[in-house]
Amino acid sequence: MSAKKPLEGIKVIEMSTFIAVPACARYFAEFGAEVIKIEPKSGDLVRFNGASEGRLGDPYENTTFDLENAHKRSLVVNLKDPEGREILFKLLEDTDIFLTNWRPQALGRLGLNYEDLKDRFPKLVYASFTGYGEEGPDMDLPGYDFTAFWARSGLLGTSYQKDSEPVNLIPGIGDHTAGMFMAAGVMTALFNAQRTGKGDKVAVNLLHSAVFVQGIAIQAAQYKGLGQVYPISRKTAENPFNNTYQSKDGRYIQISMPPFDVFYPKFMPLIGREDLVGNERYTMASITKNKLHGEFVQIVSDAFAQKTAEEWSKILTEGDIPFSVCQVWEEVLEDKQAWAAGVFEEVDYPSGKRTMVRPPVCIEGADKRPYARGPMLAEHSEEILKEIGYTDEQLKEMHEKGVYNSWDDVKDFVMSRQ
Repeated sequence: MSAKKPLEGIKVIEMSTFIAVPACARYFAEFGAEVIKIEPKSGDLVRFNGASEGRLGDPYENTTFDLENAHKRSLVVNLKDPEGREILFKLLEDTDIFLTNWRPQALGRLGLNYEDLKDRFPKLVYASFTGYGEEGPDMDLPGYDFTAFWARSGLLGTSYQKDSEPVNLIPGIGDHTAGMFMAAGVMTALFNAQRTGKGDKVAVNLLHSAVFVQGIAIQAAQYKGLGQVYPISRKTAENPFNNTYQSKDGRYIQISMPPFDVFYPKFMPLIGREDLVGNERYTMASITKNKLHGEFVQIVSDAFAQKTAEEWSKILTEGDIPFSVCQVWEEVLEDKQAWAAGVFEEVDYPSGKRTMVRPPVCIEGADKRPYARGPMLAEHSEEILKEIGYTDEQLKEMHEKGVYNSWDDVKDFVMSRQ
């Protein structure tokens, strides 16, 4: 049987901001690792994004920050001060994993690149997250998921409807995807470090992550003239069975049947077109060769327009057809299957109960940690410093010099930013 907390005893230092690396660190915290989040006095900027995300800005009800930072402790330390860096070095002495998304040039100025630390901390797994990678002409550009993941990778430029406009992007999709890639890489390096006694560097970036998730389509784009050039229209979908269709009541339904010819004789009677079963005109090869995509999509569109989404849901479910009504977020929050699968958990906040999203990995036998808020900025500074041997007298002196800060120091600043 697996341990109740599989990562108990693993220590993680996270020095990052925004989403990807905090989400990676949250994964380790979820399964029992000790995670210390090191922040500057100004804090992780996600702490102050409430208004732009359509949610409350109260630091005691910051659902975005809690999603990425539950079960962590916060330490505010001035790393520009040599004493502040010495605090970090003391922490790293018994740390297994160091995670950062600071840009390489900023790390270099403080002597915190992998090359600076690997000999001093030989067992340390060092993980670096960037927008565009650590080599190449654009390695120093600032990278966010909207730009490096969505736009630069081709995802945003190809995924919208032809003759339309780019889709409205949703915060965190690229970051969460790449953050889980980072967790996978770190776990691989950690396994090797525990086996050999030697740590290593893990490097993940948004651009590579986005290209990888689109790998099938990007590779196929090399074969000129064999397929449609994106962006395309759903009215001429390459595979009409991987497409959306509008119901009588205006809802879009996504169907997904990649082996077109296998599903064809089963699907066509369900939409009232038994007469087309066996028609050689509508094999996948014929549709592709004769460019009949638009013609066949219209046949299916006309059929879907005859019934409501509820009626189609019953028909397609009974027919064992892969489909889903295109839900909006308000519907997803009430989705019974999502709740049954452990996607959500209710959490008490000052304004009442809120539905929170849990990390997407479940391990049988491991404790399911109750949802917890992320730490207040600098909430655990003194607690952590005492754990690594600093006395009350040393703390008083360092605090007076601004080497570290506590929640009481920064509380007014945080509240003023909301």
